[in-house]
Amino acid sequence: MTPGKYRLPSVDFDSPLVQLIVDLERLRGNLGYGTTRTELLGELHALFQLMSSVISARIEGNRTTIFDAIRDANATTGGASEQQREITNLLGAIAFIESTPPDQPLTHVFVRELHRLTVEELTREGDERPGSYRNVDVQISRASHIPPSHVLLQAEMDEFLDFANREVPTSQQMIHVALAHHRFLWIHPFRNGNGRVSRLLSYAMIRRNGFVSPIGFRTVNPTAVFGNDRDEYYAALESADSLSNEGTVAWCTFFARGIHSDLERLTKLQSADYLFDELLDPTLGRMQERGVISAAERGALKTALVRGVVKAGDLADSLPGSASHRSQEIRGMLSRGLLEVDRRGPRFYRVPLLGDVFAPHLIAQLDALGFLPPLLKEGIEL
Repeated sequence: MTPGKYRLPSVDFDSPLVQLIVDLERLRGNLGYGTTRTELLGELHALFQLMSSVISARIEGNRTTIFDAIRDANATTGGASEQQREITNLLGAIAFIESTPPDQPLTHVFVRELHRLTVEELTREGDERPGSYRNVDVQISRASHIPPSHVLLQAEMDEFLDFANREVPTSQQMIHVALAHHRFLWIHPFRNGNGRVSRLLSYAMIRRNGFVSPIGFRTVNPTAVFGNDRDEYYAALESADSLSNEGTVAWCTFFARGIHSDLERLTKLQSADYLFDELLDPTLGRMQERGVISAAERGALKTALVRGVVKAGDLADSLPGSASHRSQEIRGMLSRGLLEVDRRGPRFYRVPLLGDVFAPHLIAQLDALGFLPPLLKEGIEL
């Protein structure tokens, strides 16, 4: 056991970290108190999870763009490439976390299952032993830290899980998550996939620590924090490798600052006025300006977004004329992916926010509002 490895750092009362933690508590208290429909928040949550999976893969060198990921997610034919599979695996691991009760303790089985889901059927970013701790000693590329010998791994992971499952006061929970994230990477329990698993574990711990809205909208996966600057992320991690108090505080500050920025933006989306005025309506405006939709279609889509689900008669103001003419217009919008049939039946329609047509313009507007980490902008034009 390394002295002080799992001791929460000592922090000055007036330090930036303390100020961030205090404000994070304010933002956490605002989760779930908004006017946006639950269904819309759920779709946005799915989009953010896809974005987080792309970020986590890109940190490891995957070149898939967010637009590629959306297209692949909506594809019904064709085999998945290695890079596509990596993102699909991460989405599956997130789904596994979200299917688990938030208060369930972290276990060896849980951690190893996250690893299996993350690396299975991968070659370049895979592992010869999916779901198993490494059985060899390793070195981390571009890092001076040498992880513990494989013969010590079981004891190291026992100690890590004891710490990760420790009950801590609310005011210390984000520091607890940040410290666990680094210490997991410090142990480096798998031959490959440690970064992706550590980011998934951070998400699991944040869920357990109450960053869950009563209406089902979770804070963005903390992976988005690390998408701001890959090099800064690695540098912040390395600063804590000595296990010194100073280095640990620097890492925890980096982590908390990123979570704070994302949560501050995301809580805005709980306001229906903000969501429509700043995100959805401007997205429709972008689509009209680029000739993707007409003015009449923009009106129809806005009505559908406001109401959630519409019938043909609800679109009469935007699509005037006879009922047969309106039905023809709706069929055209369905064939182009602007509308889709809702689960309530063939005469109920909704806007597929995550479809191939709408999603790229939605992401462009999210970028204009400052929601996209720089790592997601690499290789794409918005």
